[in-house]
Amino acid sequence: MNLIVVGVSHHTAPVEMLERLSVTGAAVPELLGDLLGQPFVHEAVVLSTCNRVEVYASVGTFHGGLTQIAAVLARRAGMDLTLLADHLYVHHESSAVRHAMRVAAGLDSMVVGEAQILGQLRDAYAVAAEHDATGRLLHELMQQSLRVGKRVHAETNIDRAGQSVVSAALAAAPPAAGQRGALVIGAGSMGALALSTLARSGVAPLLVANRGSQRARRVAELYDAKPVSFADVTTALSSVDLVVSATASPGYVLFPGAVEMALSRRDGHRPLTILDLAVPRDVAPEVGDLDGVRLIDLTALNSAQLPGPSQADRAAAEEIVTSEVEAFLAWLKGAEVAPTVAALRARADEVVGAELRRLAARRPDLSEAQRAEVARTVHRIVQRLLHSPTVRIRELATAPGGEQYVAALRELFDLAVPDPELDPARAVEVHDPDAEEESQA
Repeated sequence: MNLIVVGVSHHTAPVEMLERLSVTGAAVPELLGDLLGQPFVHEAVVLSTCNRVEVYASVGTFHGGLTQIAAVLARRAGMDLTLLADHLYVHHESSAVRHAMRVAAGLDSMVVGEAQILGQLRDAYAVAAEHDATGRLLHELMQQSLRVGKRVHAETNIDRAGQSVVSAALAAAPPAAGQRGALVIGAGSMGALALSTLARSGVAPLLVANRGSQRARRVAELYDAKPVSFADVTTALSSVDLVVSATASPGYVLFPGAVEMALSRRDGHRPLTILDLAVPRDVAPEVGDLDGVRLIDLTALNSAQLPGPSQADRAAAEEIVTSEVEAFLAWLKGAEVAPTVAALRARADEVVGAELRRLAARRPDLSEAQRAEVARTVHRIVQRLLHSPTVRIRELATAPGGEQYVAALRELFDLAVPDPELDPARAVEVHDPDAEEESQA
């Protein structure tokens, strides 16, 4: 099996492309089903957040899996594969493990050190597990990555400032934003985080609007906010200085006409700051062209100098990730050598069984007790002979070049161990940061 990560993020793709690839709600199981319907894709987890869309997969062959995953993503986005390939990145085996753990630790986030990614990765894993899209490899990778993320946050100060996309967006807003209150559109996890952050900052009054009124009321109670009907959003806009929109809507929820109407109802000429933290975007781009409106979206945040942890905290987090990657790879290599060891022992059992049958044919005079004693003695000798080599091969398999020892064992004993066939399919060309680093070294 090959472990692979294929995706796009704020590092490699514009928000427009992230919008087209974004997967939420019922679309996630559909995408998982599409991926698992591909011949080379055996396990899959889809992680879709405001700044990344990634597929973690166990595939039969690297090139075959990569080609099929990229094709599925391109079809979903309704774009040409070659266009998507210009923005894709791929991580394979050890690089994929490191990427998963860095993502869980918040080291690859737009706001380095943010903790929200842990919940997002946990949810992505839960959905995949619920739909039987994960097997032993991804179960282990996801569980270990989540554990590493928790460890990084517990043992370092990487999240000391409590930074998140929401706090970064608020830091980028003008000082006067929120002085006359704020409206949060969306009562999901990002909306709740926005309300929490605003409440801690002393912004009041707080309003929250959501298509599901019951959820809006429940979230409002938690943060001393007032629930607002979605139909009354335009009226609410006229009474606040700040809007944070973070819904899971597939289309815009704020249009120029509604915002312009709200502006006409406002007292004086107070500016309106709108933070659009949704992917796909909640706010039509033309809203930003209106007089008196400052629109800050993820594109603006990605180009801004966002606050983050100190170099010492980053280094400490990276050190934890490195040690955990090594531990995971040791487990992975041990798991890979297990079929070879099992095949060797099975071959020994076959040889012993054949010799015992031959002995029984040559010496029919032996009693059942004598035959049993001979069988026990032969099995014990064989097991003792195999013990040291099998223990040693497990140790060697975890060392650099360990696969050579496993291959030699298979060759020496002519072991029939299923091995993935080389795939002649040509993979799409994608951005591979690790390959670039090796070529530059």
